[in-house]
Formats: sequence, C-alpha cells, structure tokens
Amino acid sequence: METFTESVIAIIKHIPPGNVMTYGQISNLAGRPRGARQVARILHSMSEKYQLPWHRVINAKGKISFKDDEMFYTQKTFLEREGVNVVNENKIDLELYQYTGLK
Repeated sequence: METFTESVIAIIKHIPPGNVMTYGQISNLAGRPRGARQVARILHSMSEKYQLPWHRVINAKGKISFKDDEMFYTQKTFLEREGVNVVNENKIDLELYQYTGLK
C-alpha cells in the first residue's frame, strides 16, 4: 500500500466522534496538498475494509457532499447521533466541529 494511502487511513481512523475533517485537510496532513479527490477515492474503496468513520469527512465548505439521498441521510444521521449539528440540511460549522488535533 502506498504511504499516502496509509497516512489517509490513519488520519481518518483518528477523527474522534463528534468531529469532522475535510478531504483537503486530510490530504494536506497526509502530504499531498492537492490530493482531496484521492482521499475521496480511498474512502470510497477502503471504508468498509478498514472500518473507517467515513461519515466524519466532509467538503471544504463544511457540507455533506453526497448527491445520493440515501447516502446523504445516512451521513447526516451518523453525524447527528455523535452530536454534530447539521443545519440547513447539509451544513456543518467547521469552527465548532472541525478536528485539528493531529500534527
């Protein structure tokens, strides 16, 4: 497995419940500042295998990105169960919920 992929998986696994990170934030921490789409691909292909908390990853605008209604509501429900307030149907306040504890 590529080092970037391993880093992305490790970062996502460490997002605490009730917090979120953005695709771009994760890619920056993993060493590829322009790798946000790769983070999305890793989440899509490896979430189940590595039991990743995929629902804690959102876009840079603080929004749930899913267009598919079922996946959108699944992510929204998971986040709300962890205490994340989702307003206007898909917006998360990054100032309140964004995890920045990783170095």
